[in-house]
Amino acid sequence: MTDSDDALLPLDAVRPAASSKDTKGAVVPAPERPVARVAVDSPLPHLDRPFDYLVPAALHETAEPGVRVRVRFAGKLVDGFLLERVDESDHEGRLMPLERVVSPERVLTPEIAGLARAVADRYAGTLTDVLRLAIPPRHAKAEAETPKPDRSTGTEPSDGTDVQDEEAGSVRDGEGAEGAGDAGGVRGEESAWDAYPMGPSFLDALRHGRAPRAVWSALPGALGWARPMAEAVRATLDGGRGAVVVVPDGKDVALADAELARLLGPGRHVALTADLGPAERYRRWLKVLRGQVRAVVGTRAAMFAPVAELGLVAIWDDGDDLHAERLAPYPHAREVLGLRAHRTGAAMLIGGYARTAEATQLIAGRWARPIVAARTTIRGLAPRVRPAGEDAELAKDQAARQARLPSLAWRALRHGLDGGGPVLVQVPRRGYLPALACRHCRTPARCVLPPTRTLLAPPGADASPVSGAQSGFSGGGGEEGGPSRGRSGSMGGGQAPGGHSGGSSELVGGGQEARHFLGGSSRASSELAGGGQEVLHLANGASRSPADPARGGEDERRFSGDPGRPASGDPGGQGYPGVGDPGRAVVGEGGQGVSAALPLELAGAPGASCHGPLALRGGHAAPYCRWCGRVDAAWRCPSCGSPHLRAVVTGARRTAEELGRAFPSVPVRTSGRDGVLATVPGARALVVATPGAEPVAEGGYAAAVLLDGWALLGRADLRAGEEAVRRWMNAAALLRPGAELVVLADAALPAVQALLRWDPVTHAERELADRAELGFPPAVRMATLTGPASAVRQMIDEAHLPADAQVLGPVPVDDEGQERAMIRVRRTGGAALSAALKGASGVRAARKTPDVVRVSVDPLDLI
Repeated sequence: MTDSDDALLPLDAVRPAASSKDTKGAVVPAPERPVARVAVDSPLPHLDRPFDYLVPAALHETAEPGVRVRVRFAGKLVDGFLLERVDESDHEGRLMPLERVVSPERVLTPEIAGLARAVADRYAGTLTDVLRLAIPPRHAKAEAETPKPDRSTGTEPSDGTDVQDEEAGSVRDGEGAEGAGDAGGVRGEESAWDAYPMGPSFLDALRHGRAPRAVWSALPGALGWARPMAEAVRATLDGGRGAVVVVPDGKDVALADAELARLLGPGRHVALTADLGPAERYRRWLKVLRGQVRAVVGTRAAMFAPVAELGLVAIWDDGDDLHAERLAPYPHAREVLGLRAHRTGAAMLIGGYARTAEATQLIAGRWARPIVAARTTIRGLAPRVRPAGEDAELAKDQAARQARLPSLAWRALRHGLDGGGPVLVQVPRRGYLPALACRHCRTPARCVLPPTRTLLAPPGADASPVSGAQSGFSGGGGEEGGPSRGRSGSMGGGQAPGGHSGGSSELVGGGQEARHFLGGSSRASSELAGGGQEVLHLANGASRSPADPARGGEDERRFSGDPGRPASGDPGGQGYPGVGDPGRAVVGEGGQGVSAALPLELAGAPGASCHGPLALRGGHAAPYCRWCGRVDAAWRCPSCGSPHLRAVVTGARRTAEELGRAFPSVPVRTSGRDGVLATVPGARALVVATPGAEPVAEGGYAAAVLLDGWALLGRADLRAGEEAVRRWMNAAALLRPGAELVVLADAALPAVQALLRWDPVTHAERELADRAELGFPPAVRMATLTGPASAVRQMIDEAHLPADAQVLGPVPVDDEGQERAMIRVRRTGGAALSAALKGASGVRAARKTPDVVRVSVDPLDLI
């Protein structure tokens, strides 16, 4: 053969044979199903799809669907979940191998994977974002110490759950009312569902494995909701299936947890909350995953609990905004549980004292059936509601129309306390005085200090510490130029008569006016009068008539930090730094501050102030800004120049303080942001709580007062009326049957009428009809786009919206150029709308557009 003949041979014939060195280190694929489809942890919407990877032979046994894996993606090692293993890949190129299996624990079940995909499509989000909400972070120690059940022998771990599971199995074998009567160790008790005509049939359907879907209106009268919910869970377990119960907060989890433990026995359910800590939470979640328990109660994260053979999903108080997830894609627990019930064929129970428009829509569409007690039963258990604006009461007390606590409310509280039981006072706003205004012109009080980012001294400027007297943040009890010895956070400004630091304010709540002159003494004598009488208090123990304008004006100037009056430690008479001197500002509080020079173009320039709302933390505190947190003791009204302040909104702590003075021998308990009480004893006490934080009283409350109804009904919110009814009924349901309930709101309003008649159903039906007429959810599907103006407009133009889509806006939402547009479609076009918005988000992400547009489907805050 000549050299020219070599050119006629095939290329493979003349190619040198491959050596063993060339194949050394090559990945050997798994013998079966060598392709793994992985959900890679990537927030980019255009990458929201599974990616194929090669399963090495070394990972063949551990790389099972549902495990956590590490893969190389875009040149980086990232986390992911193995969704499934298949024989072939649609990818024509070479597949990257799996780097490693993080844990052999199959944390992602097929049911949760399908649910996460459905939720992502429903809310125009990504699978990765939903899985981040569904699966808690791994805790290796908890995963290693939790024993696994032996599936081959059918035995359970010896941690106390084996005996209980055997007992549950014996009950399940008996299926039916006879076997369920003794479940949980509770014998001879009447069912709480007997009070509802449809209640027994609902439980019977759960025991026999059917899938009823119901909207339950719970009864008032301090009967509680935890026991009926626990009985529904027990009936589901009797039928051989699992249950998931979602409640708004930790207080409700504690109530349901105690009732489930009583009915089911210890160890047959778990409670999942965020305050458990990562280790304990993951340990309990693993018990559910491994089938050691089949009943779960928790907050909104529990909606993704991997309960096997799910038979019931339940949600309590679905109108609470805590059920709405704050992280993308912002799913609502009610919608997620509804999707889960539809996909798995499980039963669903939506419970509450009030009823939402969304739950009413489910009944109107015949997806669910109502469970409501008879009207005679409701009348016998509901409290006696008395609005404070009734004509008869106004005739008796002419000042009741403007008083924050009219005589009717005082009589209800006294009567309840005389009966020896606790009384409840609901205050819509937390804090002490969360909103202030000018006493003269009623202009809202706002911070006049410069923004915190401008409080940087320019090169060469001095910045020296100053004493508390110079900063104006402490009392003026100290010597001139020396350290302040006054109470931290009190108002300085000269020595008041009697040796007390001067400071006073006029704080008006409603029509009942109270002036407090706050001195250095901690003792305070108070006199509270009902019916709109004006009361004057001196914190040093003295009292005087309000008709003393000379001294009142002097004290009020000191409280407000009048720069025209020299303060102690301010010999120049310039008042407080940062206001009297436009070129300087003070940073700090609690008696110490730093005086810093400001750039001349920023000092006193228009728009250079913080403009945050001012508030008071206590009776002896100076006004502070709720945005920047700094004390502004030298505030003056920018409209009229008056230094005097008045209260616009009174918080829970101030209310508790006033009630404590009015009832000095009665203990006062508060429940709110600083600390939520789950229960209180049935002894004589005043309980002041914010909405949602009302503790359950043993035996029920003897009376209740719902303050400031205008604060709930006057909110600029689509759900203002529905939310007011929900909050009022949640508090009223804690009262004893026939107890007196006073609500400070106009009796002619529909929300007040619903409370008077205890008829949340009619109110919800009217609310749904109004929204359908106006084109608001849940009658339609709506999405909002929030972001920079140009980005929102560009996304609307590029999105392939449904043909019947209506675009509203965009309109500005703040002063930083952010705008929001609303897109409305029919309910049947919701899936197409979500797909169009997700596709538009993917296009923007692929372009690497810097401006972010937030997409939210059916948000709660539309207005």
